[in-house]
Amino acid sequence: MRTLIQAFRTKELRNKILFTLAMIIIYRIGSFIPTPGVNYKMVHECITTLSGSQENFIGLVNLFSGGAMIQLSIFALGVMPYITASIVVQLLRVVIPRFEALHKEGQSGEAKLTQYTRYLTIGLAVLQSTTILVTARSGALFNNLCSSPIPDGSVWNLTVMVLIMTGGTGLIMWMAELITDKGIGQGMSILIFMSICSGFLPQLWEIGWGTNGTDGDWMKFGIVTGVLVVILIFVDFVELCQRRIPVQYTRRMIGRKMYGGSSTYLPLKINMSGVIPPIFASSILAIPTLIAQFDSSANWATWINNNLANTTSVWYIVLYALMIVFFCFFYTSITFNPDETADNMKEYGGFIPGIRAGNATSRYLSYVMNRLNTVGAVYLLFVALIPTVLIMALNLNAKLPFGGTTILIIAGVGLDTLRQAKAQTEQFQYTGFLLEDIDHKEGK
Repeated sequence: MRTLIQAFRTKELRNKILFTLAMIIIYRIGSFIPTPGVNYKMVHECITTLSGSQENFIGLVNLFSGGAMIQLSIFALGVMPYITASIVVQLLRVVIPRFEALHKEGQSGEAKLTQYTRYLTIGLAVLQSTTILVTARSGALFNNLCSSPIPDGSVWNLTVMVLIMTGGTGLIMWMAELITDKGIGQGMSILIFMSICSGFLPQLWEIGWGTNGTDGDWMKFGIVTGVLVVILIFVDFVELCQRRIPVQYTRRMIGRKMYGGSSTYLPLKINMSGVIPPIFASSILAIPTLIAQFDSSANWATWINNNLANTTSVWYIVLYALMIVFFCFFYTSITFNPDETADNMKEYGGFIPGIRAGNATSRYLSYVMNRLNTVGAVYLLFVALIPTVLIMALNLNAKLPFGGTTILIIAGVGLDTLRQAKAQTEQFQYTGFLLEDIDHKEGK
């Protein structure tokens, strides 16, 4: 709160905050504008047949779009294509040497990778919008519980709808970059955060109040709210935890000047993979469910609907947990390279006290990261499975407003945005102090 008050007192920061709020309002307005060709009345009738939050691919897309996907609005895809494209480009650095070389070039290389990410985002937007519209046309988007909300299934009409949804994704991507450049925080993270919060409080209130004010349970509301607060505090604590490895730099003589001789540390987070493992795990487990909805009468489809479509089934919980552990180690191995870190330290005369520079340092960093990943995987499993435990213990019938992915995003984005706002507030305070000092010396 103190950081927010100080930010509003500074004109530049106040303008950044107001600009960010304006972009958020435009984003939320676009989430309610229906795509031409959609029967809006039928969409709302279909929405009433669904309840609860889904921790699968459709649920994640709807979550990241702030409910726009299930309403088939112009912003139906939300930020999901950009997130997927960013992850794919990051993973391709391991496969394509050109991408790794661009990553090492610095700012110019990152600009080129960002351009590739934009192109891939548009391609994924075309693919995902086509999938969503075909799924909605067949009725599988709403679990075949209502009629199709797209009365005209002609190729021309579907093509126009795909182009409009793709254009909406491009507009969201542009707005997010504007927030990053001219606003507060990271643009995509801010939009995801607001999308989640837009449906969070109404669903939480529904547990206590009920759908018509008579079938609620305030005891369950209190338990869910208390657990949510405790988990958010726990997640904030773990996300701020670091394993600080001391690094000593030797002194070097360059020309007539002495450089180095300083001591610092290498910060390693417990959860290096962030929210990626739960997203990947739930998305992969949702693929068989989507396929089974097109032929629900088959025996294999019945087994999938009974075991993989139900987030409280034993099969789903076991597979979900195994995938989270796998992606936790896999994604960390891609984003953090011990060999590269050890080589950079050696090049600049740095070493870990008691550890030889080079291969020994790389082995030591791998040793530390494997143990941090083990703790991080257990932490992710705990956060991701808490909603499932609550659903089973309180018999909520999947009417839970938050999942493991939701909690990690809310805590992570909130901490990052607050940290950036505090840093910019301190920066402007120092700037003002220096300007006042200069004016005082000039006698103004």
